Amino acid sequence: QVQLVESGGGTVQTGDSLRLSCAVSGRTFSTYSMGWFRQAPEKEREFVAVIGLSGGNKNYTDSVKGRFTISRDNAKNTMYLQMDSLKPDDTAIYYCAIHKFPFRVPGRSVRDYDAWGQGTQVTVSS
Repeated sequence: QVQLVESGGGTVQTGDSLRLSCAVSGRTFSTYSMGWFRQAPEKEREFVAVIGLSGGNKNYTDSVKGRFTISRDNAKNTMYLQMDSLKPDDTAIYYCAIHKFPFRVPGRSVRDYDAWGQGTQVTVSS
């Protein structure tokens, strides 16, 4: 059974940075695209960033472009989200996810991903 564990969330001030990590086990990590999604209170889970098998095919939602950087280290079975210049609107629970199928270009829909971490809370105060 695949397991994903997020870490690195916390409470920060506007303009600060955080780095989220997602450790993956139970699936051949290097053969799967990965993604970060977030969910604010009373809102649907939304796409944040995705990354392809070897670190290519990166895509970001418009609101984080230029501020967030997704990356992965296949030797460590870990995906990261570097978040800079954080804003209050970034406040949400952040989830990592692994794609349903190996060797696929990452999509932006939550329906493309079949296993999720428990989430890590990011709170940005003004």
